[in-house]
Amino acid sequence: MSSQTSTPTGRTPEPPGPREPGIPGVSGAPEPRSGVRGHPWLTLVTVAIGITMVALDGTIVAIANPAIQQDLGASLADVQWITNGYLLALAVALITAGKLGDRFGHRQTFLLGVVGFAAASGAIGLGGSVSLVVAFRVLQGLFGALLMPAALGLLRASFPAEKLNAAIGVWGAVIGASTAAGPIVGGLLVEKVSWESVFFINIPVGLAALLMGLFILRDHRAEKAPRSFDVPGIVLLSGAMFCLIWALIKAPTWGWSDASTLGFLGGSLAAFLIFGLWESKAKEPLVPLSMFRSIPLTAGTVLMVLMAFGFMGGIFFVTFYLQNVHGMSPVDSGIRLLPLTAMMIVASPVAGGLISKIGPRVPLVGAMLVTAVAMFGLSTLDADSGAAVTSLWFSLLGLGLAPVMVGATDVIVGNAPLEHSGVAGGLQQAAMQVGGSLGTAVLGVVMATRVDDALPEKWTDAKLPPLPPGQEDKLKGAAEVGVAPPAPTGTPAQIAEAMKAVVHDSFISGMGLAFMCAGVVAVFASGVAFFTKRGTNDAGPSVHV
Repeated sequence: MSSQTSTPTGRTPEPPGPREPGIPGVSGAPEPRSGVRGHPWLTLVTVAIGITMVALDGTIVAIANPAIQQDLGASLADVQWITNGYLLALAVALITAGKLGDRFGHRQTFLLGVVGFAAASGAIGLGGSVSLVVAFRVLQGLFGALLMPAALGLLRASFPAEKLNAAIGVWGAVIGASTAAGPIVGGLLVEKVSWESVFFINIPVGLAALLMGLFILRDHRAEKAPRSFDVPGIVLLSGAMFCLIWALIKAPTWGWSDASTLGFLGGSLAAFLIFGLWESKAKEPLVPLSMFRSIPLTAGTVLMVLMAFGFMGGIFFVTFYLQNVHGMSPVDSGIRLLPLTAMMIVASPVAGGLISKIGPRVPLVGAMLVTAVAMFGLSTLDADSGAAVTSLWFSLLGLGLAPVMVGATDVIVGNAPLEHSGVAGGLQQAAMQVGGSLGTAVLGVVMATRVDDALPEKWTDAKLPPLPPGQEDKLKGAAEVGVAPPAPTGTPAQIAEAMKAVVHDSFISGMGLAFMCAGVVAVFASGVAFFTKRGTNDAGPSVHV
């Protein structure tokens, strides 16, 4: 950037002189670095610590839900809201939160997110009632939405283009490690301490991220940063996202053809259409539609949706398979999944380096094909599949997912203008949330339909006695999550074992079909990946990297 470029206020900044080189796209002459402030790799460490809280909560809370239900006397619907309230708040607020970072600075937004997330976590542990737990989980989601896009915005502004992939690779490894640690850490805390400790653990993590952030993070302000808020756009997008995610959450209960499900889906579609029309005319739109003129950015967003659809939708059933079919504890099932997350931890930085050298297209196409092979392999699991077989397919899945997580994130954030890096980060996270919710809902329908068809056939083939009226639907509901209800008192052991085998076989049949569908989605995603390419917009400084 020329030293004579005028700032938005009309003033001409001082030439950099002995100061560090200017940051492309960032207004004014930057402050001279003071010690570690603004160091790219220390910035990465700082945001990674903050992200750990959010990633850990993605899996650790599920382990605590049974203990919360028992201790607080919560209903099943209450426990579902502990997860759904968080998911809704996160998904609805992500893009708006990214815009806040673009407007006020990603450093401030990140630190606010860290403080709020940690404080909400502590409040959950002290709540004492399920209504307070749900309320503070919603706050957690809102502050998590502030934190996630700001973290990517800070990386985007701190690293030059040729180093950004490597940074996002480490970022992806941290998410993988935190996700993997969730079930194990959560199981140990619930078992040895209390369910409250699952939330209290975020306080020291948040404090560490805050202290490091105050000393290390640097405030990057883009020259063309937005100076006003598109309130109608925020309302329309939030409403559209809420209706979509709410419909996906409730569809398994209401039914896909139910008027309520169709009403929320129709409302979401209408809100998205009106949002698009409004954004095309708004002076400072919430989401500049010009961003999507970039084919790579659009392809990266679609790829992220498809990746999350297959991964989160397919892997949703694995925990039921391990715990209900194989009878593992939550901690043991978390350990069985370690090959998946361990491979993601190892492969993410490697993928970042590879993509930096040859670009994202070939690695992303190849990675989605590897993911498809892993999905098709997982569709062959049965009740007797051992650790060697599951570890093979889990490892292959991690190997395929890591480059996609890194590469698609870089394609989205790297192809967005610097002044919209927060919106791009929110878009990346929102794509994951929508894809994961859509995958869980759609593949859940595939799973349930297959189980409902297979169970009566297998029951008859096993020559088991006919079920009493009303019992078949209950048995189907249990089989959809792999649970074999206890046989009636007095049932011969051979018959009881046959009933259990039929339920498990029906579940595995449904899971296999769901993974087959996820594999087909992954093959389609490999075609989408062909349209990706390295970000063309300038990233951050090339000093101290």
